[in-house]
Amino acid sequence: MPDKNPDAGPPVDAGQGPAGDSLLRHTAPAGLKRVGKLALVAAVVIAGVGIGWRVWKSHTTAQWTDEQAIQSVQIIKLGTAKGGSNLTLPGEVQAFASAPIYAQVTGYMQKWYFDIGAKVKKGELLAQIDPRTYQASLNQAQGMLARDSATLANARVDLSRYQSLAAQNAISAQQLATQQATVNAQGGIVEADKAQVAQASINLAYTRIIAPFEGTLTSRAVDVGNLVTAGTPSSTTPLFTVTDQSRLRLYIRVPQNYASYIHPGMRVSFTVPQHPNRVFQANLVASAGAVATSTGTMLVQFGLDNTDGALQPGAYAEVKFPLPPGANGMRVPATALMFRDEGMQVATVDANNRVKLKTIVIARDLGANVDVASGISPTDRIIDNPTDALQNGDQVRITNR
Repeated sequence: MPDKNPDAGPPVDAGQGPAGDSLLRHTAPAGLKRVGKLALVAAVVIAGVGIGWRVWKSHTTAQWTDEQAIQSVQIIKLGTAKGGSNLTLPGEVQAFASAPIYAQVTGYMQKWYFDIGAKVKKGELLAQIDPRTYQASLNQAQGMLARDSATLANARVDLSRYQSLAAQNAISAQQLATQQATVNAQGGIVEADKAQVAQASINLAYTRIIAPFEGTLTSRAVDVGNLVTAGTPSSTTPLFTVTDQSRLRLYIRVPQNYASYIHPGMRVSFTVPQHPNRVFQANLVASAGAVATSTGTMLVQFGLDNTDGALQPGAYAEVKFPLPPGANGMRVPATALMFRDEGMQVATVDANNRVKLKTIVIARDLGANVDVASGISPTDRIIDNPTDALQNGDQVRITNR
């Protein structure tokens, strides 16, 4: 039997004590360590992903903010017109020949023969002023001429006799000279009488108001019994107006900017309100050759036939004045204009989508559009409806292509 030692402690259990605890740790299941490592890796990955997501989100937000700061714009693409264009101008149709007829003698109107709209021929009697006073003046002038002519004839007979006596030395040279002077003076009186007769004849003829050429009577401002007076056209009203409507003149005033496009053989088309669906043609007849300082325009005259009588003198016409390609410059919508201290400008976009402001010169304002004479080219990309905040060099985004 084994000895029992009272001093010995209790029996040592192999599974207890420090050595036993160590043995237990070292003998833990192998799968537990793997799980711990995977958990640690997962934690690190999750942390890394979270940090990376936050960094990416922050970068994306900054990028979105920067993108939102870039202004979106729409551009207008300009192009060069393939053909010419027309400039619409007001015109005035007038008769090729128009004659306001004034009284050249004073008297009472005895009778008139034609009213407005009548067709008259050259030399045809339009009206008659009472001729009795002028007939009496003519008779008086003719009587004086007859009397003074007879006196001149007697003086010439006496001169002939005096010349015969002077040849015989029967009279003095002074007597012959005196008689010669008498004949000369009487001859002057006869010439004056002839002039009086001619003047009286002209005045008597003026009592007959006649048509100066074949045409249409477009006005009558006299009636029977009216006292008509001779005077200047500015102080009196014409008795009649006769117009030749078989040919007409079309007058237009061309702005100075387009005066250089007037050339011989030029042809224009026009319409009138009474014939809205009919287009008339007229050829260049003459040009004033000078710009009126009061209007800045040049008066141009065109001619056309009016054998059918469709047009009337004094009519308003809407004329299409032909222009060569590029004459109007570039046409830009008024919405693209910018009013700046530098003047009228437009905002263009360069190849790098940067704003470039350009100062322009407007040739013609059409309301919704303007014709730009200079400052831009057909290849420019112009921003429509630009904001006032746009400045040179600003980055923009084009939303239409």
